[in-house]
Amino acid sequence: MHPSTALLPFLFVTVVSLWISRVKAQDAPVLPGPALTGSVSIVNDYLFRGLSQTSQDPALQAGAEYGSSESGYIGGWGSNVSWLSDLSSSAARISNSLEIDLYAGWRIPLADVWKLDLGIYAYYYPGDYPHGFTRPYTTEAYIGIAWSIATLKYSHAFTNAFGFADSRHSDYLDFSANWEFTPSWVLNAHVGHQRIQHFGDADYTDWKLGITKNFANGVAVAFGYYDTNADENIYTNPDGEDLGRATGVLSITKAF
Repeated sequence: MHPSTALLPFLFVTVVSLWISRVKAQDAPVLPGPALTGSVSIVNDYLFRGLSQTSQDPALQAGAEYGSSESGYIGGWGSNVSWLSDLSSSAARISNSLEIDLYAGWRIPLADVWKLDLGIYAYYYPGDYPHGFTRPYTTEAYIGIAWSIATLKYSHAFTNAFGFADSRHSDYLDFSANWEFTPSWVLNAHVGHQRIQHFGDADYTDWKLGITKNFANGVAVAFGYYDTNADENIYTNPDGEDLGRATGVLSITKAF
């Protein structure tokens, strides 16, 4: 059994146990009402699961979400990308330069500092693709359990995964921790594993260590060091750029 799949029974038992303790609680908290929130970011390199989506070039990103931290929510997010257009040639042209994501889910407080998050996430890359090219559009279902500063999240693709043919049921397991070690300063850590169904050589692990400074006006500045063990033969683009190489990413985000 794959490690990601083996964790599912554990997640199920944990969720059920915490839910029972939640039901038994005498005083239910008053949940905040839904609101529209969003953010705009500038990054020197857009990394997704440890892989550069812009060939180490900057990206402008924006997103908006309607919901609350403890209820249902819907949202959208977008960024410029180049990893697909970098594959373009005179014989097989690809015109994509944008990623648009749509998602919906539900956040459920379970007990004390435990929370459950589950939903659907769709990645869309508008553009023109040559005949026979496997479209990169990807739809995943996800379930996450958060406790205090830590989150464990599992994502499962019901479509082909990011342009890999015959790759339905690929998955990604993500463990993240964000520790505010002093007011407004947060230490960020992450490790994840991407599995591509029927293409084991494309599997890889990625990790990150970073720090974020939050300001009172909704601005956050973050720096992270990222690396992966992704196979260079698979994740190097036609220009010879290794998309999974170790790199530092600086971002500036304004939340509203």
